[in-house]
Amino acid sequence: MAMESPFKADVLKGKVALLTGGGSGIGYEISYQLGLHGASVAIMGRRQNILESAVASLQSHGIPAIGLEGDVRKREDASRIVESTVKHFGKLDILVNAAAGNFLVAAEDLSPNGFRTVMDIDSVGTFTMCHEALKYLKKGGPGKDLSNGGTIINISATLHYTATWYQIHASAAKAAVDSITRSLALEWGTDYDIRVNGIAPGPIGDTAGLNKLAPEEMRSKDGEGMALFKLGEKWDVAMAALYLASDAGKYVNGTTLVVDGGEYLSQPRILSKEAVKQLSRVVERRSRAAPAGIPKSKL
Repeated sequence: MAMESPFKADVLKGKVALLTGGGSGIGYEISYQLGLHGASVAIMGRRQNILESAVASLQSHGIPAIGLEGDVRKREDASRIVESTVKHFGKLDILVNAAAGNFLVAAEDLSPNGFRTVMDIDSVGTFTMCHEALKYLKKGGPGKDLSNGGTIINISATLHYTATWYQIHASAAKAAVDSITRSLALEWGTDYDIRVNGIAPGPIGDTAGLNKLAPEEMRSKDGEGMALFKLGEKWDVAMAALYLASDAGKYVNGTTLVVDGGEYLSQPRILSKEAVKQLSRVVERRSRAAPAGIPKSKL
């Protein structure tokens, strides 16, 4: 059943948003909801086929949208995507950093290269995109009035609030993302009136992340052990993004909003290392056989 938005349909009218990882999962839902509420949308990703499907879906709902292929780990790609967005739509108001990498692995089995890859995507990639977008988020671009600047939303997680089994790489990366959010909120909020906030989703149903990190074999029935006894929905995260991107959140800065129903407060379930290895192999086979795409409900 489709949820009805509590926001006015034109709450982001005239805004331009760029989203990394905006072609699938939570990133796509945020793209979709920002577009439904008046924004023009540019999505960035590494897989051209996913980008094309996402753009076609967004455009079918009357949303001005473009897809731009690139890797957040490469500064030249980040610069090119930002410039292309501004060239196409004329400006940039909102940056959402949703690109991320993660997989289950015991720390002793994780290679330094694997650790570095996730850090590069999540934390270095987030900073790189923010850095390249800055000159346009200074309210419209170079030479413009620097008051009333743009908005940045960094998608984080709750992994590092205590500790999380078999995700040391992603936990470290998201801790860095939260630190980036606070530091940029302080500096760029003061200097340029740019608001920088984060969203930390919990387990969200029907996402590649949940299928990879909590496959069916791991999930408790009927939300057992979860604070609200249910999985969150991508819509929940997108509504948080709408709040932060709109004037409703105009005095919110440097905050990471937890959207998990209080799940992070509960005790984590413990798996054996052998179980993690077996599940990782299962997930890898599934991933190769059926890559994530756009839900039929959005087409």
